[in-house]
Amino acid sequence: MTNVLSRRTLLKGFAVGGRAAALALPPLEAMFNATGTAYAAEQAPIESRFVFWFNGNGIPEKYWIPTETGADFVLTPCLAPLAPFRNDIHVITGIDSPAARMPGPGNDHHRSMSALVSGTQFTGRGAGGVSLDQAIAARIGANSRFRSLQLGVSQESFGESVQRNMSWAGYDRPLPPEMLPHKLFDRLFGQRELGWINRKKSVLDAVRQDASSLKKQLGNTDQQRVGEHLDAVRDLERSIATLPPQYYKVDAPEYDGDMKDWPRIAKLQSDLLVHAFATHQTRVASYMLTKCQGLSRFPWLGYTAARHHDYTHRDGKAPGADGPDGQRIMRDICRWHVEEFAYLLGKLRSVKEGAGTLLDRTCLLYIHEHAEANDHKNNGLSMIAAGHVGSMRTGLHTRTTGTIGDLYLTVADDVLGVGLERFPTASRKVGELVRS
Repeated sequence: MTNVLSRRTLLKGFAVGGRAAALALPPLEAMFNATGTAYAAEQAPIESRFVFWFNGNGIPEKYWIPTETGADFVLTPCLAPLAPFRNDIHVITGIDSPAARMPGPGNDHHRSMSALVSGTQFTGRGAGGVSLDQAIAARIGANSRFRSLQLGVSQESFGESVQRNMSWAGYDRPLPPEMLPHKLFDRLFGQRELGWINRKKSVLDAVRQDASSLKKQLGNTDQQRVGEHLDAVRDLERSIATLPPQYYKVDAPEYDGDMKDWPRIAKLQSDLLVHAFATHQTRVASYMLTKCQGLSRFPWLGYTAARHHDYTHRDGKAPGADGPDGQRIMRDICRWHVEEFAYLLGKLRSVKEGAGTLLDRTCLLYIHEHAEANDHKNNGLSMIAAGHVGSMRTGLHTRTTGTIGDLYLTVADDVLGVGLERFPTASRKVGELVRS
């Protein structure tokens, strides 16, 4: 007969090297009640998670925003990678960002970014208040190993703090994203044993005996799940070990270096985030795919003649950018952004947790600092909410008139149930996002 395992077992995992590191366990059937809706030992509900996802420079609206509203909307060229997930997403357009139009220091990108993440005016140095992810983490992150994780992909360091950070603990207090997969791996698994830091050994070498002992207590399905979990960790190690040396440093802030193989890094970062969620090391994360006002090229897409920011503006700085060719280039760049978001959704949906999956327990919010990129639009913003937490409605395109604050407060309180109660620029709830 299979033993019932407590949630503490999930969090404790395997001891590695006298607790020099910990290899946490994935969700196992033995941890949940018969219906898979709560932890069996504690009769506690399964926790929800939140991801604040960003990529910079806005969108080409004609290729991004669906014409139709409701459940019968047609996925546009930019949103096409989300076809397998159309019942897991809610496309929301028409959102206003009033704080971005307040007079003050900085350019449109500075002001828009501060308003986007915090609903507050740009200070001249950074965001004028706490970002949404940190407001949520303050309510639900205290009992996790990491109150929140900040992940990045773009190693481009162009710009000021507000362009390079999306998480803010408060006024002018940035929380920089970790952009190097090997450093994020070591945060999650520990780094006191030089053998696995240098990738000459595996972190798994120290837990094989513990894993074998645990499997004897488990049913066949859980035994298989533990084996798959260990294999996935080893695959991550191998992938990180094969990264070329140039990935192991971040360029100085004055260097506006081009993209390296960012699709590979993006997927590694997503894999590590899903591991952190599955093993309950954190419940809140921000994911900064590209920078605000980013200046990178996209060699894997074949676009190297100009930088991303140049392609967004029909000012002649990029070949063809002042005509339809520029819009098609932006279409392809934004479709890549959505492909990486879809990859994360797929990874979350692949991990079983109780009667559902991690995607069922996660709310993701996908944002940009502008709507139409060429115009630096701060009204009519387009966003995507994804996942199945609480009473969130999905499989829809909704055109609304609310503010960023309205949407964020709805996500925090009516979807995640964290009791935030207020957020800058919020005056009402976006009722279309939740079931009544």
